[in-house]
Amino acid sequence: MADRLSALDASFLYVETPTTPMHVGSVAIFERPRSGFGYRQLLALIEHRLGYLPRYRQRVLQVPGHLARPVWVDDVDFDLNYHVRRSALPEPGDARQLFELVARLMARPLDRERPLWETYFVEGLAAGRVALVTKAHQSMIDGIGTVDLGQLILDDTPTRREAGDDIISWTARRPPNRTQLVLDAVEEAVRRPGEVVDNARSAVRDLANAAEKTLTAVGGAATVLRSVLRPPPSGPLNAHVSGGRVFAGVRTDLDDYRAVRARHGCAVNDIIFAVLTGALRQWLASRGDLLGSEATVRALVPLAVLDPDTAEFSPAGLVNNRVEPCLIDLPVGEPSPVLRLQHIAHAMAEQLDSERSVAARAMLKVGGFAPATMQALAARAASPFSGRLFNVLVTNSPGPQQPLFAGPARLSEIYPVVPLARDQALAVGVTSYHGSVYFGLNGDRKALSDVDVLAGMISESLEELKGTDW
Repeated sequence: MADRLSALDASFLYVETPTTPMHVGSVAIFERPRSGFGYRQLLALIEHRLGYLPRYRQRVLQVPGHLARPVWVDDVDFDLNYHVRRSALPEPGDARQLFELVARLMARPLDRERPLWETYFVEGLAAGRVALVTKAHQSMIDGIGTVDLGQLILDDTPTRREAGDDIISWTARRPPNRTQLVLDAVEEAVRRPGEVVDNARSAVRDLANAAEKTLTAVGGAATVLRSVLRPPPSGPLNAHVSGGRVFAGVRTDLDDYRAVRARHGCAVNDIIFAVLTGALRQWLASRGDLLGSEATVRALVPLAVLDPDTAEFSPAGLVNNRVEPCLIDLPVGEPSPVLRLQHIAHAMAEQLDSERSVAARAMLKVGGFAPATMQALAARAASPFSGRLFNVLVTNSPGPQQPLFAGPARLSEIYPVVPLARDQALAVGVTSYHGSVYFGLNGDRKALSDVDVLAGMISESLEELKGTDW
């Protein structure tokens, strides 16, 4: 039987356009050991781990006449060197140059004739460091059958692999021909006739129906109704998305957030959003926007929650757990950083039942570098939403506080890259790792050319909050 894409997975292919590619990514910077860590070693590491991720060697095959959703088939011409690419910055490369490269790489849609992922090994960074830039389509990563590649190539201790070491043997199966694809679709139509109508829907209607279903689960019906009746304010964050991208990363100290938490008695997650709110306030003011005291920016915030029938957050592939999107109004008009923090803490508490929300320490039980997968799941949860309901997408997933390694190279920095939706000029990914909190700001090149200005204001906003008492 055909390995058919789910309706949700297929929707990410249907709604993708040349200017809004539906892939998530990350920028990981590594310290290269004296023994070295090169492109060939990375290839050997990924080749070894691909045995655990069969989806990464499969491509999407369309059914003739769109009689059914597409199917996953083995790529008989799979070429690891095509997916793991080599790049370099002019030495000594700095963060600005790296982020400019990331922006250009993320703007390019993935090749649908091949498995939907790419990894770039970037050399030339100052101090002999290297970077890995990853891209994976949202149709692939469901957190159950397939996780982000970064979750498997990172280890708690340094490892060393050479080409051919312990490779799990794999032989591609021949894909079905057109006749078999049609016969499978007809057979499924006989068994489930309602799907014939579903499969004939356009991409726009598929997305609209998905959004309607999702809305019923977001923070309660009352919250959704208020959001629909009171649309978000217009502004520079809602703009027609072009084909270009800009990217900026910000590294902050986790101890600073813990100090604010100890003083004000709120969650680190609340502080992160208060810091982002302060940065957005300064950035809007720098653009000449006159902010009244009641001015807000509406954020779509996907949060991990427990399934009602599950006792605890599951480390086994995130099974039986969900990421639900919530709408939070960030009080950018409030001049007091403490009052901004209070407002956000209250808004967060309203969104999810405390018994169902997943604590950061529970999420860290997931094996590997789970934030990469959690960021992908968060982007999936946000995709069905109309741009008329929010101004900015913000995802936050905590990460491990011990060092991680890709082969022998130690991970020193990690920045999420969250995709833009239509008419959304900014998406912010946040994660923590080994004593730091990292912000990844992905923006539209035309609407948000000053993303580096906004990035600089994140550190300023954190300093403002640190220096404020009740």
